[in-house]
Amino acid sequence: MARILIVDDAPFMRNMIKTILLQNDHTVAGEASNGAEAVDLYQELMPDLVTMDITMPVLDGIEAIERIIAGHPAAKIIVCSTVGQQVLVRRAMEAGARDFIVKPFDELSVINAIRKNV
Repeated sequence: MARILIVDDAPFMRNMIKTILLQNDHTVAGEASNGAEAVDLYQELMPDLVTMDITMPVLDGIEAIERIIAGHPAAKIIVCSTVGQQVLVRRAMEAGARDFIVKPFDELSVINAIRKNV
Protein backbone atom coordinates (compact mmCIF):
# COMPACT_ATOMS: atom_id res chain seq x y z
CA MET A 1 0.00 0.00 0.00
CA ALA A 2 0.94 3.67 0.17
CA ARG A 3 3.94 5.11 2.05
CA ILE A 4 2.66 8.21 3.81
CA LEU A 5 4.38 11.14 5.54
CA ILE A 6 2.27 12.52 8.41
CA VAL A 7 2.74 16.22 9.21
CA ASP A 8 1.05 17.77 12.25
CA ASP A 9 2.37 19.71 15.22
CA ALA A 10 0.09 17.82 17.64
CA PRO A 11 1.44 14.37 18.56
CA PHE A 12 -2.05 13.04 19.33
CA MET A 13 -3.24 14.02 15.82
CA ARG A 14 -0.24 12.29 14.23
CA ASN A 15 -1.03 9.21 16.31
CA MET A 16 -4.68 9.30 15.26
CA ILE A 17 -3.74 9.39 11.58
CA LYS A 18 -1.04 6.77 12.10
CA THR A 19 -3.53 4.38 13.72
CA ILE A 20 -5.98 4.80 10.83
CA LEU A 21 -3.25 4.24 8.26
CA LEU A 22 -1.78 1.17 9.92
CA GLN A 23 -5.22 -0.40 10.41
CA ASN A 24 -5.77 -0.02 6.67
CA ASP A 25 -2.47 -1.55 5.53
CA HIS A 26 -0.65 1.67 4.72
CA THR A 27 2.93 2.40 5.77
CA VAL A 28 3.94 5.47 7.77
CA ALA A 29 7.08 6.63 5.95
CA GLY A 30 7.77 9.30 8.58
CA GLU A 31 6.36 12.00 10.82
CA ALA A 32 7.05 15.73 11.00
CA SER A 33 5.91 18.25 13.61
CA ASN A 34 6.26 21.38 11.45
CA GLY A 35 6.47 22.44 7.82
CA ALA A 36 10.26 22.76 7.75
CA GLU A 37 10.66 19.15 8.90
CA ALA A 38 8.06 18.14 6.31
CA VAL A 39 10.03 19.69 3.44
CA ASP A 40 13.25 17.99 4.56
CA LEU A 41 11.60 14.61 5.17
CA TYR A 42 9.76 14.72 1.84
CA GLN A 43 13.08 15.13 0.05
CA GLU A 44 14.67 12.34 2.10
CA LEU A 45 11.80 9.82 2.07
CA MET A 46 9.96 10.58 -1.20
CA PRO A 47 6.63 9.26 0.17
CA ASP A 48 3.65 8.36 -2.01
CA LEU A 49 1.48 10.86 -0.16
CA VAL A 50 1.62 13.52 2.57
CA THR A 51 -1.06 14.46 5.11
CA MET A 52 -0.34 18.11 5.96
CA ASP A 53 -1.70 20.20 8.80
CA ILE A 54 -2.07 23.88 7.91
CA THR A 55 -1.39 25.73 11.17
CA MET A 56 2.03 24.78 12.56
CA PRO A 57 5.07 26.49 14.07
CA VAL A 58 8.35 27.21 12.24
CA LEU A 59 6.81 26.87 8.75
CA ASP A 60 3.07 26.57 8.14
CA GLY A 61 1.49 23.92 5.94
CA ILE A 62 0.79 26.24 3.01
CA GLU A 63 4.42 27.33 2.74
CA ALA A 64 5.55 23.70 3.14
CA ILE A 65 3.20 22.67 0.31
CA GLU A 66 4.60 25.42 -1.92
CA ARG A 67 8.18 24.32 -1.23
CA ILE A 68 7.47 20.62 -1.75
CA ILE A 69 5.54 21.25 -4.99
CA ALA A 70 8.27 23.60 -6.26
CA GLY A 71 10.79 20.77 -6.10
CA HIS A 72 8.40 17.90 -6.80
CA PRO A 73 5.43 19.01 -8.93
CA ALA A 74 3.87 15.53 -8.84
CA ALA A 75 3.82 15.40 -5.01
CA LYS A 76 0.50 14.25 -3.60
CA ILE A 77 -0.54 16.24 -0.53
CA ILE A 78 -3.78 16.08 1.44
CA VAL A 79 -4.48 19.01 3.75
CA CYS A 80 -5.83 18.39 7.25
CA SER A 81 -7.89 21.27 8.61
CA THR A 82 -10.48 22.12 11.20
CA VAL A 83 -13.93 23.40 10.35
CA GLY A 84 -13.77 27.13 9.75
CA GLN A 85 -10.44 27.14 7.91
CA GLN A 86 -12.00 27.31 4.43
CA VAL A 87 -9.87 30.28 3.38
CA LEU A 88 -6.68 28.46 4.40
CA VAL A 89 -7.83 25.24 2.73
CA ARG A 90 -8.45 27.16 -0.50
CA ARG A 91 -4.96 28.69 -0.28
CA ALA A 92 -3.48 25.24 0.34
CA MET A 93 -5.31 23.83 -2.69
CA GLU A 94 -4.05 26.75 -4.81
CA ALA A 95 -0.52 25.97 -3.54
CA GLY A 96 -0.81 22.43 -4.87
CA ALA A 97 -2.64 20.27 -2.33
CA ARG A 98 -4.87 17.71 -4.02
CA ASP A 99 -7.53 17.17 -1.39
CA PHE A 100 -8.48 17.92 2.21
CA ILE A 101 -9.86 16.11 5.23
CA VAL A 102 -11.50 17.77 8.21
CA LYS A 103 -10.45 17.36 11.84
CA PRO A 104 -11.52 15.58 13.95
CA PHE A 105 -10.75 12.72 11.61
CA ASP A 106 -13.30 10.21 10.47
CA GLU A 107 -11.56 6.97 9.44
CA LEU A 108 -13.63 6.56 6.28
CA SER A 109 -12.91 10.14 5.13
CA VAL A 110 -9.17 9.66 5.64
CA ILE A 111 -9.07 6.33 3.78
CA ASN A 112 -11.27 7.60 0.93
CA ALA A 113 -9.05 10.68 0.45
CA ILE A 114 -5.93 8.49 0.38
CA ARG A 115 -7.44 6.00 -2.09
CA LYS A 116 -8.56 8.84 -4.34
CA ASN A 117 -5.10 10.45 -4.39
CA VAL A 118 -2.54 7.65 -4.40
